Amino acid sequence: MNAPEILPSPASNFSLDVWSARQLDVIEQALSRWVACPGDAPALAGLDNAMRYAVLNGGKRLRPLLVMAACAAVNGNEQAALRSACAVELIHAYSLVHDDMPCMDNDVLRRGKPTVHVRFGEAQALLAGDALQALAFELLTPDDDSVNSQTQARLCRMLAQAAGFQGMAGGQAIDLASVGVPLTSSQLHEMHRLKTGALLQASVMMGAACGAASLQAQNALRDYGAAVGLAFQVVDDILDVTADAATLGKTAGKDAAQDKPTFVSLMGLQASRQYAQKLLAQALASIRASGLENTRILQALADMLVNRQH
Repeated sequence: MNAPEILPSPASNFSLDVWSARQLDVIEQALSRWVACPGDAPALAGLDNAMRYAVLNGGKRLRPLLVMAACAAVNGNEQAALRSACAVELIHAYSLVHDDMPCMDNDVLRRGKPTVHVRFGEAQALLAGDALQALAFELLTPDDDSVNSQTQARLCRMLAQAAGFQGMAGGQAIDLASVGVPLTSSQLHEMHRLKTGALLQASVMMGAACGAASLQAQNALRDYGAAVGLAFQVVDDILDVTADAATLGKTAGKDAAQDKPTFVSLMGLQASRQYAQKLLAQALASIRASGLENTRILQALADMLVNRQH
């Protein structure tokens, strides 16, 4: 499958909507191709159906877009970027499947439709999440010469760290242990740095790893990813109290109902909105410090992420 051409049009003609639509079309095709049963479907007892239900036709695909944008900024290998984009999305999808289960958040709505365990049962949901996680690393290690072995190893390590106990899984453990527990600002930031921020930051860094970036650029992109990752969670907390379920595509007001600590509960709504804008400014400043020329996609994505309505 051909990767999308990720370099944008000249600045005067650049449109994030047009660029994103082109990327998302190819990413969706790739996901549909790769999240498929390679052999006898009955032998999988419907597992492939649960996997596809969890991944396809839903979600913002923000993490894949960050991968592609960072790769464009360093003029990287588009095939490696496409595989990385899909791998990150599979990890994100698996985490949502597991997080929604009764043993964790016990949610019934995700991306505007019943959650996977509601649709397919808890056992199938658990297996679908497991299989999606494994498939993510399979995508990063193609057996052709499209991605060199050193880049494969680097991408796998980045994704594993972001998804494991030093990242998303560790943050989810803190989140579950924090229900009804007042957290300090430092504790709340650390929880979301791991739970949400790590995978968003890894998306940026994996895109950059698909090309050759200077140490200055890598450090700047790492800072950008950290600011964007935290801003995403702040805005998510804001939307949880200001938007309805139809707009969000998931249960609104869930955090307050479950007595979970959030930026809004800690800082208040207006202060949270101001903080999101401050994080946006930090992200844009980091991009300017990168020394990279082709960063307008990353800038536009940061602005979109912070000022989104769902």
